[in-house]
Amino acid sequence: MVQSTHSDFWPDDAPASAWGNRHPAPLAVESAPVPEYGRGSLADLLPTLAAGQGVPGFDARIPELTPADRNCVFLIDGLGWEQIRTHPDEAPYLNSLLVTSRGGTGRPITAGFPATTATSLASVGTGLAPGSHGLPGYTARNPETGELMNQLRWKPWTPPQVWQPYPTVFRLADEAGVHTAQVSSPTFAQTPLTKVALSGGTFHGRLSGEERMDLAASQLAAGDRSLVYTYYSEVDGKGHRFGVDSDAWRGQLMYVDRLVQRLAEQLPPRAALYVTADHGMIDIPFDEESRIDFDEDWELGAGVALLGGEGRARHVYAVPGAERDVLAVWREVLGDRFWIAGRDEAVAAGWFGERVDDRVYGRIGDVVAAACDDVVITASVNEPHESAMVGMHGSMTPVEQLVPLLEVRS
Repeated sequence: MVQSTHSDFWPDDAPASAWGNRHPAPLAVESAPVPEYGRGSLADLLPTLAAGQGVPGFDARIPELTPADRNCVFLIDGLGWEQIRTHPDEAPYLNSLLVTSRGGTGRPITAGFPATTATSLASVGTGLAPGSHGLPGYTARNPETGELMNQLRWKPWTPPQVWQPYPTVFRLADEAGVHTAQVSSPTFAQTPLTKVALSGGTFHGRLSGEERMDLAASQLAAGDRSLVYTYYSEVDGKGHRFGVDSDAWRGQLMYVDRLVQRLAEQLPPRAALYVTADHGMIDIPFDEESRIDFDEDWELGAGVALLGGEGRARHVYAVPGAERDVLAVWREVLGDRFWIAGRDEAVAAGWFGERVDDRVYGRIGDVVAAACDDVVITASVNEPHESAMVGMHGSMTPVEQLVPLLEVRS
C-alpha cells in the first residue's frame, strides 16, 4: 500500500494554525503507567484463588494472597481505590478494610487497559489480559466485518465463543470439583458477556443487593471448596449520570458499604471475601477545553474511518494508507494531554498485556489514545448518550486504574 500524504485527507483551505507547533513535547508512550499484568492486576485474581484451591493449571500470581478453601469475590462496578480512600464518612466499613488490601500490604491492584467494564469483567473471569481474551475496549472494530462491536451490549451480534474462545476460571474450577456460583442481577443471566467472561457453575439471579449478599454467603458455605462471584452496578451508574461528586453517588457508596459489611458478617468457616472493582472514575467538566468533540473537529477526523473505545481510551481506525498521518496529527493536537501510540507501539509497551493474540491484533486501533489529563474525546453525534456522561473512565491514570482488593477472612 502506498503511504498517503497529508493533502490526501486534509483540505487545501485548512487554517495555517492547524499545523502550528502547539505541543512541542508530546507525552512519551513509555511514560504511561502500564497495569501490573501477571503479578497484581484483575486478571491475576481468580487464577491466584483457584491455585490456592488446588485447581490444575493455575499459579498464584498475586503472591501476597493466602489460600482459602472458600473464596468470594464481590465486584463493585466503578468503585476505584481513590473513591474509597477519599470518602471515609460515606464508607466507614470499606475504609476500615483498606489496610487489608492486597494481602495486608495496604496497596491496590490495577484494572488493566482500558479500565472499562467489558474489558475488566473479561479479565476477571478468564484470568487473561485484554490482548488475549480479546475485549480491548468499550467498542472495538471487528476485523472480519469492519464494523464497530460494542462489547458491553454485544452489538452487532457476534458469536460469543468465536470472539472470546478461552474457558473461564469458573468453568475450570467447576470441572475440578469446586462449588462455583455467580450471584448477580437476573438481567445478566444469559448475556453474551456473561457467557464469555463469567460462566461456569451455576448462575443465581437476585434483584436486591441484600438478597445477593445473603445468597452469596449461602453459596459460599455450600461446598468444602467454593468459588463465588457477586456484583453490584449502581455505584457506576450514578457516577456516570451524576458524577462521583454528587449526592446520588454518595448515597450509593453508603449503601454498598453496608452490603459489604452484611456479606462479611455471614462468611462461613475457612472463607475469604475479596472486594474489588472493575475501574475507578473521574468527573469531567462540561467545557470545550475538557470535552473535545470528535464529530465537530475536522482535524482529528481527517483520515479516520472509525472511532472506537470511549472518551478516555480511544481506538482510532484509519482509512487504509492514512495510519501514519492520523498518528502524527493526533500527537500534534492531543499529545500533551493523551498518551498517543500507534498499534504496534501500544502492543510493544504492554498496554494490553504481555502478548496480543493474532485474532485480537486487528481489533486494536491503528492509533490508541489514553487520557493523561482531565479530558475526554466525545462524539456528540454518534455517541450522544456516552458524550453526556459526567463521570468517565478508561485510561491509565491512578484514579481510573487503581482498584481495591479488600479482604475479610472468617
